[in-house]
Amino acid sequence: MRAAGRRGWPDDDSAGATGYAIAEILTKDIPPMLGFFSSKTSHPLADAREAKRIFGEIASREPQAAVEDAGAWLESVAADESFKLAQRLELNLKLDEATVAHARRLGRGYPVLGGGSRVLESRQWQTGHDYWQQLVAAYRDCLDRLSKAGKEAETIRPQLPMLYGRLIHALAAQFKWKHFRYGPIDPEFWLTLGGAYLAAVEAKVAQKLMPLYAGNGETTIEAEYLKVLVFHSSSLDNLRPLQIEIAEHFIAYFLPYFSLIREVRPENVYWVDAAKPLPPTRLAKLPEVTPTLRFFNGTRAMEAVAKTMEQIRGESRVPPGINLGAQYGVDTVIPVLEHLAMCWAPKPPMRSNVRRRINSGLKVVNGLSGVHQRLSGRSNGAEGIEAWVVDDVSLGGFGAQAPVSRNDWIRIGVMVGMQPEGGDNWLLGIVRRYVRTGQNQGAVGIETLSKTPRAVFADAGGLPTEAMLLDVPEVGEYARMALPPNALEDKMALVFDLDDKKARLHPRETLMTGPDFVVANFFVQSFS
Repeated sequence: MRAAGRRGWPDDDSAGATGYAIAEILTKDIPPMLGFFSSKTSHPLADAREAKRIFGEIASREPQAAVEDAGAWLESVAADESFKLAQRLELNLKLDEATVAHARRLGRGYPVLGGGSRVLESRQWQTGHDYWQQLVAAYRDCLDRLSKAGKEAETIRPQLPMLYGRLIHALAAQFKWKHFRYGPIDPEFWLTLGGAYLAAVEAKVAQKLMPLYAGNGETTIEAEYLKVLVFHSSSLDNLRPLQIEIAEHFIAYFLPYFSLIREVRPENVYWVDAAKPLPPTRLAKLPEVTPTLRFFNGTRAMEAVAKTMEQIRGESRVPPGINLGAQYGVDTVIPVLEHLAMCWAPKPPMRSNVRRRINSGLKVVNGLSGVHQRLSGRSNGAEGIEAWVVDDVSLGGFGAQAPVSRNDWIRIGVMVGMQPEGGDNWLLGIVRRYVRTGQNQGAVGIETLSKTPRAVFADAGGLPTEAMLLDVPEVGEYARMALPPNALEDKMALVFDLDDKKARLHPRETLMTGPDFVVANFFVQSFS
């Protein structure tokens, strides 16, 4: 079985989709472009010398400013009707080339560049997401004009492979930014993505090696398409933005172990119909067989991941041949690899606990500080409480429907306090899965950390500390505590009053970390 994007693949010319149908998919719902309708243009990018200066200026700026500028230029080119098709495409390609490195850096830095500010983080996400969305619209606009261009279409025919490849690359980047905020993903995305791939298949260029961007090596349109399919199939809604970024690089590294095939084989794990508005799906039963149906599996990739994890653990570093875009520690990359191996396994991971379907209300408060205020009695009434609806419950946690509020605080790894409908007890949990199912609605999976959390005010070597005790303390045993990251110090005991007793606990190993907390095991020295 050969890997997508390698030499020696035969041309694929039987996709079964007509050029008209493909063009219709790619250009559906593109907003009409406003323009000046003049035979000549005064647009700065129409002058070769000025265009060169502008592209150089974009390349020299900081990532956020460069991406914002490039987005504005893309918008201005789209609005100027005087550009010929060949000139329009060339400008879009060059703007893309000048900006791609900055746009990737912006993704690597999300949400670090926000510096903890929700406003700055939101601006960063909007900039990154909107740039790729504008680039997708620009390339789709070129394809729309191509279908109506007549003889002028011949002027850009040699650039069609690059146009299809860049469009799929832009769609992949937009898809990643959507995942940074956990969706939602419009079905139209899959139509556009599949349409670009099928257009390349019909033109017999889907498996042609080419340098998509200067200095990045060669790839194929099929390989770029397969990357998006694997990305979706890797359940990245369970990961944080940094982990999603790392996973994307690992997917590119392990892609040669995947292949996109037409044949129905026993080892097939996923299927996708490139002509339908549907994402790739695990193969539970054979779908309707069509010429645009494709299959892929990650069995060989899973084996390669296992070997890579063994090498990383043995060398205590990521091997030099694996480019993750930045340097990351072993403790950061291993959980991502474990997650990918689980998702690429022939059989889907089984739930450790049986889930029971229910429909019940749930009061939710956000973050360690919010939970502590509520459980310590310093916060009363409805302030800071959100109303969610529980879909299912198990020994390990909940599945719930959550409204996406204006401050949009829900993230993987966030701590939440939960009070089931009709009860007066509070539970403590961590968001482990989050998918936006609509603009104002999301599906959340929560792991329960404690069914009996207690808010305590601890003394950490003279430093007052708000902490959550997750287990009942017993002398000589261990108890988990959640506290602010900067309050946890090696060998620094926590002393606090609880139920008219004084407790003294010593920190041991860290169990987990989150945006505003750390959970650690503590040895209970005394409680009397």
